Amino acid sequence: MQDYDVIIIGAGHNGLVCAGYLLKAGYRVLLLEKRSIPGGAATTEESLPDEAPGFYFNLCAIDHEFIHLGPVVNELELEKYGLEYLFCDPVLFCPQPDGKYFLGHRSIEKTCAEIARYNQRDAEKYGEYMAFWDQLVQAITPVFNAPPKSVIDILGNYGLHNMQDLLGLVGGVDKALDLIRTMLTSPKDSLNEWFDTELVKAPLARLASELGAPPSQKTIAIGGMMMGLRHNPGMARPRGGTGALTRALVNMVQDHGGTILCDQHVERLLINNQGHVDGVRVAGGQEYRASKAVISNIDAQRLFLELLDPEDARAIAPKLYERLERRIVNNNDAILKIDCALSEAPRFEAYGHRDEFLIGSVVIADSLMQVEDAHSLPEMGRIPDADPSMYVVVPTMRDPSMAPEGKHTLWIEFFAPYQIRDAEGTGHQGTGWTDELKNQVADRVMDKLAQYAPNVKDAVIARRVESPPELSDRLGVYKGNHYHIDMTLDQMVFFRPLPEIANYKTPIEGLYLTGAGTHPGGSISGLPGRNCARVFLNTQQPITQNLKEAGNWLKTRFEAIAKIPHSH
Repeated sequence: MQDYDVIIIGAGHNGLVCAGYLLKAGYRVLLLEKRSIPGGAATTEESLPDEAPGFYFNLCAIDHEFIHLGPVVNELELEKYGLEYLFCDPVLFCPQPDGKYFLGHRSIEKTCAEIARYNQRDAEKYGEYMAFWDQLVQAITPVFNAPPKSVIDILGNYGLHNMQDLLGLVGGVDKALDLIRTMLTSPKDSLNEWFDTELVKAPLARLASELGAPPSQKTIAIGGMMMGLRHNPGMARPRGGTGALTRALVNMVQDHGGTILCDQHVERLLINNQGHVDGVRVAGGQEYRASKAVISNIDAQRLFLELLDPEDARAIAPKLYERLERRIVNNNDAILKIDCALSEAPRFEAYGHRDEFLIGSVVIADSLMQVEDAHSLPEMGRIPDADPSMYVVVPTMRDPSMAPEGKHTLWIEFFAPYQIRDAEGTGHQGTGWTDELKNQVADRVMDKLAQYAPNVKDAVIARRVESPPELSDRLGVYKGNHYHIDMTLDQMVFFRPLPEIANYKTPIEGLYLTGAGTHPGGSISGLPGRNCARVFLNTQQPITQNLKEAGNWLKTRFEAIAKIPHSH
């Protein structure tokens, strides 16, 4: 039996990132992936090979913004391993029922000019609104790039511009209190405060609700940054699809001697008599041993409630076991995913169609209230398909390599309940979802899209529909939540997933957490993987790692001082 220093459960992008840093530090690393391919939510697959050969689909994640806020791509030299990002501009198109449309460019000034065609006040306010969110993002980015309880690590990330942005936001008691109030409010209240028109409010509410909650929900006003990130640092996709990020990470891991084994479903953690994790057992009985650590890229709930013997879990961490069962909130807001092979791209003829409308993403968000229904109804177990809101991408407009020449792919995300109300115990995994139902809902989603792009239904060569429980099974996420747990303020930073395990460590010696359910959360960033690796390295080599962090901190201080203008 081959031994390893570290075993990582799940070869999603955060697991691969974590492995990359550990391998660079000289550790022997094994990644175990339950699927036949690595990548988790970051894959691109030829998922309709018989009906539509040569069409490649992003089966979950597609638009990358957060990864550009951190150093993962540069530090792991992923461009050397084949990664190339294609930035999008325009970044967002939202047609409105009255014939108007929102067209967001990477440039805030150009976006303001588009809005000014319909409302001058909203155009001016948009510039101010995005300046606020850009300042906030710059101020909190150092927190994203460090373990949430590691104060020295966080301080070491602050350069001069970050400090200036932070001080600009919190200068004075009243300003600081107003910032706190903003963070505690809802996107709906914030947007109503800033803007007059649905033209601006509806698409921004739709993006804010990507955090997985209705725009009326308090504490997710931070969702306002979702559009701000499209302006700075920008929204991009890897050439060849999201799976190209995974391929680059796999190449990097293997180049540094890491081992990735697929079709290895971890079923049990192996805990010794001293309460230390020794390794894992996979389906079929094979055991793998780790001398230093096991790192979980799956969520804490499944890790403790399913991969641990209940008696072990209650004996080692009795309070944590119950808190994971009852304290963590998942609001039932899941995804029904639709992928189509198209003979031609959708055309928004009533809006003076231009191909640039399809370069970024398209959101169907007719009003703030429609977006509210799209997220509040799933919480109640209802499918919001009477008047569907959706997120749509035609990836092949920016990257034609993903389909045969002249053809296109269509990516649709539609929020729907994981558990359908009054259908408990029926359908897939007892959620109420059946093949017939998921296709009926997909038909209504396509009908709605065709109201804006009438050619889209006739252009469909083949279609793949994945219900929330099917997506949950494939990704290995808890009750359909692709972020592992909700991204509300009460479950972020040092509350994610719970305060006692927020710094990637668990009460079981040698057992660590990474992935979307840890700080800074879901989406494609690689930062949970990087931060977890830093915590592990600090545990193994506290003096060396602390000196390294202190050196980084001093370096940033000297760089900041050097940039301060001096009077003579």
